[in-house]
Amino acid sequence: MRRTARSFADRMAARRSVRHFSAEPVPLEVVEEAVRAAATAPSGANLQPWRFVIVTDPERKRRLRRAAEAEELEFYSRRAPQEWLRAVAPMGTDWQKPFLETAPVVIVVFEVHQGPRTPKPYYVKESVGIAVGVLITALHLSGLVTLPHTPSPMKFLNEVCERPDEERACVVMPVGYPADEVNVPRLTRKPLAEVLVRR
Repeated sequence: MRRTARSFADRMAARRSVRHFSAEPVPLEVVEEAVRAAATAPSGANLQPWRFVIVTDPERKRRLRRAAEAEELEFYSRRAPQEWLRAVAPMGTDWQKPFLETAPVVIVVFEVHQGPRTPKPYYVKESVGIAVGVLITALHLSGLVTLPHTPSPMKFLNEVCERPDEERACVVMPVGYPADEVNVPRLTRKPLAEVLVRR
């Protein structure tokens, strides 16, 4: 048990969010198996209030990128607090999101709320958040990279992905291999003693 736990923690410590993707295709069955793993996440009343939309069509990815960049430009130039802009500056992120078009696969994760075809779900955000964590883990352990991207607002994703109103997008995840010239921020993670409390 100790070896398994240590090995898993070490593998996850190597995970990085990537903003520079290769256009090289990835095996879709690997992505689908990662989604299958994500769908095992616990959920309120086991109602599984999630939908994972896998986007590979180049034109649809282009539309997604254009709409996301329009929202991001507005956010970065008008709505973003200066404190937030300073916090993300070391990561080199801005309103431009070419990875939404370059990555061979984009997964859009939707929360499923009550609607004509769906019962009232419970703990939607918590349930979907856990599922996204499992998805990120499954993709990493499969040898793929991803980036949780959260444009705001996200209503445009219903139109791009042709989803009903009771589904609300919560995260956009480009998926693929890192580009040859990939550059990831030099990050440090808090030590275990700082995040773990024993009582």
